[in-house]
Amino acid sequence: MSALIAGIRKGSFVVFGRAGMDMFADPPGTRADEADTFRADLGGSSANICAGLCKLGMQSALVTSVSDDAVGRFCTNRLRHYGVDTQYLKVLGGEARVSLAVYESCIEDFQLVIYRNNAVDFQVTEEDVDRVNYDNFGALITAGTVFAAEPSRSATFRAFENARAANLPVIFDIDYRPYSWPSAEVASVVLTRAGEESDLIVGNDEEFGFMAGSMDKGLAKARELAAKGKMVIYKMGHEGALTFADGEEIRTGIYPVTAIKPNGAGDSFMAGLLAAIAEGRPLKEAVLRGSACASMVVSRPGCAPAMPTTSQLNDFLAACSGPTDI
Repeated sequence: MSALIAGIRKGSFVVFGRAGMDMFADPPGTRADEADTFRADLGGSSANICAGLCKLGMQSALVTSVSDDAVGRFCTNRLRHYGVDTQYLKVLGGEARVSLAVYESCIEDFQLVIYRNNAVDFQVTEEDVDRVNYDNFGALITAGTVFAAEPSRSATFRAFENARAANLPVIFDIDYRPYSWPSAEVASVVLTRAGEESDLIVGNDEEFGFMAGSMDKGLAKARELAAKGKMVIYKMGHEGALTFADGEEIRTGIYPVTAIKPNGAGDSFMAGLLAAIAEGRPLKEAVLRGSACASMVVSRPGCAPAMPTTSQLNDFLAACSGPTDI
């Protein structure tokens, strides 16, 4: 566990996964199927984590592929706008495309449409991950969607090997998206392997339940992984989170807000958690700062643009009466 914390405290992260374009109906409250206007910005879970880390004063580099077209260049430009290192982005011609998410800022009957046919981010290869200079980073982060198809699945497991050789801890956001996988059975096997090979695992109760083979066994699965010396964060929505570390179980609440959408919370939580650990804050405070970031993102339009800066996060916390009691 000490190696995990030491790696995170370097404040520099190499992140594997996808960048995408988000289009969200404007103004907030407009249904996507009734909108005249949409705003566009960076999306994709790994890209969001990268942007969130940079906005909180950390360094991040994204390892992915983008399409050689206007949308791919848009995503690259937005990554650079947020301060993300793009030296490991590969630009691909052909028919593979960057993912597109179309949604709205309406919490009731929320609509999210994702276009991931022939997704270009699945085209990351072992050669791509071998190009990374792992010595420049303190930790590796990946979101689970990267394992949903080849060649990115094998490439990311190769990146895990490279990280271990460079003494980098591996941080895994389960991020299970059924639409990306060929079957639930394949997903369960692959995500379980990824969890076994990681040092910090973050997921919600449904995702751990999925890995365990039954929704009522998710908490037991989280405890099982923690018993192997891993740090595990088991998120339970409005009921807060359980953090397992060094034989302890830390229970934390959430910061209630008026949400306008559900997406982006997990990405912001991860960024806030890691940035707080990197700043040397105690683990419970770090989890709470991650929770505050999640609350801020669901109360604002978009994902990457909704990620808070450090000053915005501090202002939010100063104005709150505190997290819910659990």
